[in-house]
Amino acid sequence: MPVDDHTLAQVAMSRAEYDRLIDRLDREPTEVELGMAGALWSEHCGYKHTRPLFKHFPTTGQYVLTKVGEENAGAIDLGDGWCAVFKMESHNHPSAIEPYEGAATGVGGILRDIFAMGMRPIALLDSLRFGPLSIPHNRRLFKGVVAGIGGYGNCIGVPTVGGEVQMHPAYSGNPLVNAMCVGVGRREHLLSAAARGVGNPLVLVGADTGRDGIHGATFASVELDEGSEERRPAVQVGNPFMEKLLMEACVELAEQHRGWIEGLQDLGAAGLTSSAVESANRAGTGFELDVALVPRRERNMTPYEVMLSESQERMLVIPKREHLDDVLALFRKWELHADVVGTVTDDQMATIRDGGSVVARIPIAVLSDPPQYELEPERPGELDRLQAEDLDAPPDLAAADATAALLTLLASENIASRQWIFRQYDHQVLNHTVVKPGGDAAVLWLRGTPRGIAVSTDCNGRFVALEPRVGAAMAVAEAARNVVATGATPAAITDCLNFGNPEKPGVAYQIEQSILGLSDAARVLGTPVISGNASLYNEVPEAAVLPTPAIGLVGVLDDIERHLEIALHEGDEVVLLGAVLEQPVATLAGSEYQALTLGRAAGLPSIDLEFEARVQRLVLEAHRRELLTGAHDCADGGLAATLAESCMAGATGLDASALAVAGRLDAALFGEAPSRFVVGTRDAGTLLELARAANVPAVRLGTAGGARLRLGPVDVDIEAMRETYERALPERLAGVEAE
Repeated sequence: MPVDDHTLAQVAMSRAEYDRLIDRLDREPTEVELGMAGALWSEHCGYKHTRPLFKHFPTTGQYVLTKVGEENAGAIDLGDGWCAVFKMESHNHPSAIEPYEGAATGVGGILRDIFAMGMRPIALLDSLRFGPLSIPHNRRLFKGVVAGIGGYGNCIGVPTVGGEVQMHPAYSGNPLVNAMCVGVGRREHLLSAAARGVGNPLVLVGADTGRDGIHGATFASVELDEGSEERRPAVQVGNPFMEKLLMEACVELAEQHRGWIEGLQDLGAAGLTSSAVESANRAGTGFELDVALVPRRERNMTPYEVMLSESQERMLVIPKREHLDDVLALFRKWELHADVVGTVTDDQMATIRDGGSVVARIPIAVLSDPPQYELEPERPGELDRLQAEDLDAPPDLAAADATAALLTLLASENIASRQWIFRQYDHQVLNHTVVKPGGDAAVLWLRGTPRGIAVSTDCNGRFVALEPRVGAAMAVAEAARNVVATGATPAAITDCLNFGNPEKPGVAYQIEQSILGLSDAARVLGTPVISGNASLYNEVPEAAVLPTPAIGLVGVLDDIERHLEIALHEGDEVVLLGAVLEQPVATLAGSEYQALTLGRAAGLPSIDLEFEARVQRLVLEAHRRELLTGAHDCADGGLAATLAESCMAGATGLDASALAVAGRLDAALFGEAPSRFVVGTRDAGTLLELARAANVPAVRLGTAGGARLRLGPVDVDIEAMRETYERALPERLAGVEAE
């Protein structure tokens, strides 16, 4: 008999989708079949509203080794037989309900995506969004998420080396918790996530299966509401110590016994359902699985619960039949449960048994073919109003107020030092980390070689909200600039597309335009999209989050010894590359200065991608010629904040007091125009000649030294500036335990 609306709501399936399922099966589904289809057809697993737009992404390039969607993560070639794999995913809704476990299990899930491909994880990064920290609930979410990330990563022994966090009222009640992981290894050790070889066993490895996380995939595919707290059982519970064993066993399997197995897949969203179905779909096979053989930690679990459980620290292994005993022995050596629960078949069906009873038998093609919806975008009328706002109307910054304005910016929760966060993370375990958190990008050494990688995450939701196509392009460009500032060549990106309800025309417009902008920038900058995730329905009853297409970017360093950092050194000649000192008032659009002074975002941000590429090539060429002693991307807080950070990092001042600004002082000091770097050099003449030849504006700002930053009317002691910068975040979080 037809199911009721409550049952459909549990699996996030509409009545029309249920009718589609009946039509595909030519019968009513069983309870287990409905649960499996609901999970795999959910937004979280099926990308129902975004997949049709993925065709816009550039996906191939010089470094790319994998095809998007065919494996758990994307892989790039590092040279000499080495490769890096990386991916970013979201754990937004679980973190809103249970911040510690939501964030911790998000880290655990992204780690498994990497070692499922046989690579050793060497770095974690995060991209976080919260409401203002003046609100106690946001402070509790912030502290819980940071503790969850640190707790899981520190216990498993993978360093958290970088990331970014932004606060805005639109994220209140619906934080964004995006986790990125990077792994490295030999190309010949790359594993597939395909269930090949008819007759080969399916082996479930790791933790016993419980009721935690049931309906987690569907929970992540609906808006949060007043009843969301009741869905706390949908939040998984992690055990990083078991994941450590699982990781070591899988890496050993890849590095020493690659020939023993056909496939390896992690159990993430939708648990056994997604891992088995996706593995069979990749190989064009089927499978038969007996839930009675699945080890459990709770009594009286139904087949439905076993198939949809999202209990953590589990992997599905497809050994070759002749090596089954070898594989079981390897995992048991690591003190892990390893149990045969099924078999690969040739019928392209998902057959689920409970002992002697068949509880589901459904074509893989049906489960792997979720409905796809064309967005119905409509440009929000408020964009025209915001973009047309006269940014010249507010009075310019008075010279006498310039120093105080800089200190206010450095104390803002979007610019202040992130040391409070980084100190909770072990960022040096494994001994790969060369540039620690706090710079433009983390730099990691590929041990045993002279090579390295640089990794960054980035996105400014205010820019995207003002003009989605431009803002998304700016996110890619800034992530690339962060990597270029270390001397690395940008290679490829992963993304996490965080948006509200795609069924709303305004949100649909943000999604479509952001994907187009992301694709524009990736194409021009030569950074193809090789993996990613979409997280939609990020809304509370009041509003959606800011559109936040978070970008994770990896760059390649041929010589790790020649990396750059943001610090200025005494005696450096300091040069601004990519712009003149004067900036149009339009560069204040979406800036942190505007947010603090106007209380909101207005105006129209802009970027010239061809020019951006030219500036990045200039910096890399100058670095190749050994002209640079340091570099820093000019972004949040504009030129003044960038110089302040470089001076504090190098414990040296800068005298640029002679510089005069012909236009607006606030735009020159705090405007956030893209395509700019502040660099240190010992040969400004040659660098300026190189910039002229590249048709890139450049301005010599002054010489580093002394104990004060003097920039036009700004005049501040470095240590006083540091105290303001480093004290701001801890003061905002003080007393959170008592709240």
